[in-house]
Amino acid sequence: MKKWIYRPHVEGQASRQAHADLPEGTVERELGKEGFFGPATHMYHPRPPTGWKSWEGPLRPRAFDCARLAAPAASPWDAALLLHNASLRLRWWSCEAAMDRLARNADGDELLFVHAGGGDLYCDYGHLAVTAGDYIVLPRGTMWRLEPAPRLQLLLVEATNSSYMLPDKGPVGEQAIFDPAMLDLPRIDDAFRAQQQGAAMQRDWAVDIKRRDRISTVTYPCNPLDAVGWHGTLHPVRINVRDLRPLMSHRYHLPPSAHTTFVAGRFVVCTFAPRPFETDPGAIKVPFFHNNDDYDEVIFYHAGDFFSRDNIHPGMITLHPCGFTHGPHPKALGRMLQQSKPGTDEYAVMIDARDALEIGAAATAVEWQDYHRSWQPG
Repeated sequence: MKKWIYRPHVEGQASRQAHADLPEGTVERELGKEGFFGPATHMYHPRPPTGWKSWEGPLRPRAFDCARLAAPAASPWDAALLLHNASLRLRWWSCEAAMDRLARNADGDELLFVHAGGGDLYCDYGHLAVTAGDYIVLPRGTMWRLEPAPRLQLLLVEATNSSYMLPDKGPVGEQAIFDPAMLDLPRIDDAFRAQQQGAAMQRDWAVDIKRRDRISTVTYPCNPLDAVGWHGTLHPVRINVRDLRPLMSHRYHLPPSAHTTFVAGRFVVCTFAPRPFETDPGAIKVPFFHNNDDYDEVIFYHAGDFFSRDNIHPGMITLHPCGFTHGPHPKALGRMLQQSKPGTDEYAVMIDARDALEIGAAATAVEWQDYHRSWQPG
């Protein structure tokens, strides 16, 4: 077992309680290991640590606007690749027509996040109606297709060579954030049985299988989604962000790890959902400045008013690679101790990746080049 070098110490002007009762005229910066799960130190500065004057070199905060990726694709394997490493592939897909062939991922579990629109998903296990805000976990090897009504915009998050699992919720219990009983499963219902029938469904059906990012196609003389029943513990699940009940503390600003929704081999998926602001007068009420030096941090902004960011709208993605300090924008920092409304009004998907992420050509094409300057006042 590893044992961190650990001796708590307070030096100079400092708060004894992180994220609260800061020395007057200071801001807080967290230096931590293993995301927000390891040992940490909190520095206190008279000026925001994001007040850089200039920036040179490739390590900088990045922002991308998926709303500008308007071109639809017939298959998820044609979706625009945004960010990737050996354990994670993040893609953006605009699906505007019913898939006329099936998809099957042999590289890892697939997480579909529905940003906009609605429709129906058909897979080995049955039928699921889908709508904006849905997370849908598809285990590796699942055959599936979508019928949008009339259009779907999705963020696709592949857990390459690993599986999605639920986080350990520790002393708050398995029912915290969401009760596993809230997970919806595909059903062999009338819609699923109907898609097995008719001349259109008895034609040849192709299944495009992705393995090592290469596509193989298997063709069947009829619709292979023809199950009449199943039982077991391996299956797709769905939950909507509006069904999440975030952990809260009225006296302490919780780190993003408190909002973990799914975990995979080398990354975690967290969800920011509306919650009350902290009410303790001394508690900070915005995300604290932090280094997060072991993870690349990605946020997809789904809906609402993103209280810690300026000039960010739904459909955008930010990437804060490890190695520099980041945190709230100047406007948000002005409300560090007192907010103008009782709670947050935002939905966002955060991904913390343990390994450095590469930026795809599609993301580069829709990048906000001056995002790193957005922390500068005015």
